[in-house]
Amino acid sequence: MKKFAVVDLETTGQNPTKGDQIIEVGIVVIEDGVITQQFGTYVKPDQEIPLFISHLTGITDEQVQSAPLFTEIAEDIIELCSDAYFVAHHVQFDLGFLNEALMDAGFSPIREKVIDTVEFARIFAPRATGYKLSQLAEDFNVQHQQPHRALSDAYVTAEILLKLLDKAHHLPIETLEKLLDLEPKLNSDFHPLFTQWINDKKYTLEETNPSIEVYRGLGIKRQEKPVRESHDWDTSFGEFIEEVFATDGKLQQVLKEYETREGQREMAEFLFDSFQGEKHAFVEAETGTGKTLAYLLPGLYYALQHNERIVISTYTTQLQSQLLDQEIPLLRSLFPVSFDAVIVKGKSHYLSLKKFEQELEKPPWDDNYDVILTKALLLVWITETDSGDVDELHLPSSGQIFWRRVNADAERTLDPKSSWFSRTYYQRIRRRAQKAHLIITNHALLCTDMVHNYEFLPSYQYAIVDEGHHLDRTASRHFGMKVDYVSIQYLLNELGEILTDNQSLEEIAEAKEHADYLFRYLFDFVQNQKGNRSSYNDIGRIQTLFNRQDMEEDTVVFLGDLASRFIFSLKDLSVRLDHNKESIQTDESMNQEEDEEEINRKIEQVDALIQSLHLFLYEEETSMIKWIEIEAKGARNAVYLYCEPMETGSLLKQQFYEQKKSVILTSATLTIRHSFSYILTRNGLEEDEAFTKKIPSPFSYEDQVQLLVPNDLPQINKDKEEDFLSAVSYNIYELAQITDGRMLVLFTSYQMLRKTHEMLKGFFDQDDFMIISQGISSGSRSRLQKNFQSFNRAILLGTSSFWEGIDIPGEDLSSVVIVRLPFEPPGHPVYHAKAEALREEGKNPFMQLALPNAVIRFKQGFGRLIRSSKDRGIVFVCDGRLMKAKYGKYFIESIPQASLLYDDAHSLLDRARKWFS
Repeated sequence: MKKFAVVDLETTGQNPTKGDQIIEVGIVVIEDGVITQQFGTYVKPDQEIPLFISHLTGITDEQVQSAPLFTEIAEDIIELCSDAYFVAHHVQFDLGFLNEALMDAGFSPIREKVIDTVEFARIFAPRATGYKLSQLAEDFNVQHQQPHRALSDAYVTAEILLKLLDKAHHLPIETLEKLLDLEPKLNSDFHPLFTQWINDKKYTLEETNPSIEVYRGLGIKRQEKPVRESHDWDTSFGEFIEEVFATDGKLQQVLKEYETREGQREMAEFLFDSFQGEKHAFVEAETGTGKTLAYLLPGLYYALQHNERIVISTYTTQLQSQLLDQEIPLLRSLFPVSFDAVIVKGKSHYLSLKKFEQELEKPPWDDNYDVILTKALLLVWITETDSGDVDELHLPSSGQIFWRRVNADAERTLDPKSSWFSRTYYQRIRRRAQKAHLIITNHALLCTDMVHNYEFLPSYQYAIVDEGHHLDRTASRHFGMKVDYVSIQYLLNELGEILTDNQSLEEIAEAKEHADYLFRYLFDFVQNQKGNRSSYNDIGRIQTLFNRQDMEEDTVVFLGDLASRFIFSLKDLSVRLDHNKESIQTDESMNQEEDEEEINRKIEQVDALIQSLHLFLYEEETSMIKWIEIEAKGARNAVYLYCEPMETGSLLKQQFYEQKKSVILTSATLTIRHSFSYILTRNGLEEDEAFTKKIPSPFSYEDQVQLLVPNDLPQINKDKEEDFLSAVSYNIYELAQITDGRMLVLFTSYQMLRKTHEMLKGFFDQDDFMIISQGISSGSRSRLQKNFQSFNRAILLGTSSFWEGIDIPGEDLSSVVIVRLPFEPPGHPVYHAKAEALREEGKNPFMQLALPNAVIRFKQGFGRLIRSSKDRGIVFVCDGRLMKAKYGKYFIESIPQASLLYDDAHSLLDRARKWFS
């Protein structure tokens, strides 16, 4: 069958069984790889078209008034779809809707084989930007003239289908055969098509794609061997920088709209001097400096001239990709010699081909749809990926769980003698990193490498840490531990796949029962805590300090009894695993090595869990902070145990700064009132142990920003919180009318955010303004940001993660509202423990801990507003302490100098109205 009927419908709603009807049909017919027919028509329904459907499609009641009835075109539709694959984007909707209409009109339903282009694209374009029709059209460079019109959508879907079919046809026979094994549990019926292709390939002895190697039945993209070239390039750094930054220099030739920034060149020269002098340096580069290029230029120059490798660490994996995709190509156009830059992430980011092969060998009968889809897309992905990095993919929800079984972290250290060793993606990346000049990693892996005596990254002596204000907090997490109930259950379920005899399964069930009792008791323990010992975190979990010395003796005894039962059951399982390994060693089966390796890994995981539980529940270690978090409205065993060092600075100094010749730590928010002393202390350094420099922003904040602080809002305290939030909500409403939405509201408390969200719903007409709230509106932070930017009049409410790391440039953001100064709640476990320690040393925890942290966070929130020289807007601070408290000057004097107004709210709103007009 080489005929495809690509169908798209526009309808009055989603459900034909509830009376929704077709208002437009588009069909494009493909035969032998060529579009041969197009059919499109309005359809007259016997109801009015809803207003939102008319807005979406542009189809009005007037346009369909003289259109044919569905019964008049039904036979044409049936004929076009006869003996053809029925193809649609979300095929179950279009085919289901069409068949309901056909049966209502007295015709038989269409029963042809189907292809769902959403599913087909997920499999054969696994690295697509997204799977909406518009996203695929852009990825495949297909013009989409009239979105949400039937014939236009059908035509675009047909063009995309042809490209996907062509891509699938060129896959190796082995890949197609493995896809056929999965096909029965997919929505698309491609068995006849692929079977024909396989037979044709075998008959014609078609050569496989030379870029793809077939190994052990898997088609895998061949790897290029990394080569590190040496260069004779004797230009001095001063000459090179002059060539780059001069008027009509290289930068202006490459970036036509580049604006010269004195601070950028100043920073680049300062960092080069730090590398040359083998000195650590802390640089605050305010917004607009061009910080990234300012550290990449001296870093890469030094690496090339001295045959060194430079490690660049970013806070998130998204920023890693941004560096590689945007900044590295720019560097290639600025440097006269070639270089290699590579991203290195944690092992869990990379596919293990060995584990994937093992999973494919298992019968797929018990796999759900998401797992089958994930297997299929991974089969295609490995024919085209160089990195094997999961961040290239959009895995379905259950696919995330499957990934845990097949990522490189799911295997122990691979034996170099293994047949998979030279092909594994993680080893490929390591080999490339050995030859690279720039290694782009993230803080999490940088700290993991540090904690594990530098066994993950190639040896290096020079590092640049971007978003460096996060380094000590990230290090603290990695020098500590985390245990949670869900991970324990996952581990015990995995043990059940290895220990399958009845006695072992009974012991696993018993261990699960002990875990459930223990974690339910810990859940109740947290709920019973009062006052300052508990607080809510930014995602709504309740958190409380855990300190055996402060607990009642009965609680300690009972908890110890529950914990010991669970730990003993884990020890029994570890022994059973060991016995199981001994029996495997006498077995001469083909999988002996793999089975033994899997058991060794599970023994390590069980033993590590025992050690973590013992550390948390029994050891009274005063140098560690322990706390528990629970999901307030979650399951009664949804418990998370955390343990971190009380002080991270000395650990960073010993295990990082003293081990490296030069570490550059940079961020837009390092100083407090122009002083670096706080950030140096957090990193364990004295002022004479690092160079410091502050690069001011080139933006004119006095002209671009109005900082408004009302003097008549209710006081912030528990008794009057409702009054305060009511006043805040009213001012948000009034300001939103002036700025036309385009507002980011920053909270320090998830509870306050929820209450404000509810109040705002009472103020706003929801057809007029869109309120998007973290933890209430569905989606990740990036998804919420995209939704915010896609609506004309939107207000975005966020807590801690929204204070930094989101860029909303231009007119999409006109105002930032800061509800409260961002002090950590006194009940936050880490803050509470550190504050107590400072008091015992005779120090002031407010001045030395709470205030500096709040100032840094305030600077981050303030910095969300202005991202370019053309941006302008308002920062509205609802917390009067900024002006009334003695410490308010620490906040004001730490941000760029803006136009500051302190007046009643009504006057400030009038001022805002005039300023925007």
